Amino acid sequence: MGEDEFLADRFEAYRGHLKAVAYRMLGSLSEADDAVQEAWLRLSRSGADEVENLGGWLTTVVGRVCLDMLRSRTARREAPLEARMPDPVVDPATGTDPEHEALVADSVGLALLVVLQSLNPAERLAFVLHDMFAVPYEEIAPIVGRTPAAARQLASRARRRVQGAAPVPDPDLGRQREVVDAFQAAARDGDFEALVAVLDPDVVLRADRGAVTAGLEELRGAEVVAGKAVAFRGHSLDARPALVNGAAGMVRLVDGRPLSVMCFTIVDGRIVAIDILADPDRLDRLDLTVLDA
Repeated sequence: MGEDEFLADRFEAYRGHLKAVAYRMLGSLSEADDAVQEAWLRLSRSGADEVENLGGWLTTVVGRVCLDMLRSRTARREAPLEARMPDPVVDPATGTDPEHEALVADSVGLALLVVLQSLNPAERLAFVLHDMFAVPYEEIAPIVGRTPAAARQLASRARRRVQGAAPVPDPDLGRQREVVDAFQAAARDGDFEALVAVLDPDVVLRADRGAVTAGLEELRGAEVVAGKAVAFRGHSLDARPALVNGAAGMVRLVDGRPLSVMCFTIVDGRIVAIDILADPDRLDRLDLTVLDA
């Protein structure tokens, strides 16, 4: 085996982990792939002869690449990071694809990714690297151009915002599916009271319809969300159960084409968040063939 092939094999062992880091940072599957590819290019140029901890080195490289990408978005004055739904990871209801397991580990649902997008780039990097991947502050500090103490403060600020806005979902997928099925049945029957019963009083619904809206459409409160669900009663839709970022969800289709991907966050048997991607352009780019099996 040649040196280049040996280096490529070592890199491949970390690819899944690196994409998971990039996905949490960027909320985009395609951009996460770009960040991982850039890390490979940097490794192939520099080699690994003097790298004692290749996994740690690659993690910090991907973190730096993602930070540059986030800052570039800001410099180009693109839409605010929180103005779009993160890319969902869709799997059949029967289980998560092994290639997706690292992406959705530790309950990285869409609700959490939406909150992460509201952090500034430096806060997001400090939180993701330290709290999700146990990177020491001493290694985070030079990436963000701060002292270790300042990097700790960045992560602490981010942690407070995440803990207050991103609930930890119930771990029982079977129970999650029961609640989602109850929601779907009540919506289909136009049963307002049954809908309110499965919704948390402070439930939040976020929907990204792409060009139709200027960002995430957001509704709050059980009665408001139930009323929205009842309004769709009678629409002829094919709703297929799915796992969306590892949680119970569904893909809604009309005439065989995806209309939306819905992800539910369920806590204590009630729905606390519904995140919907309904942007036709982005839906067309998703691989939903897994649901045909």
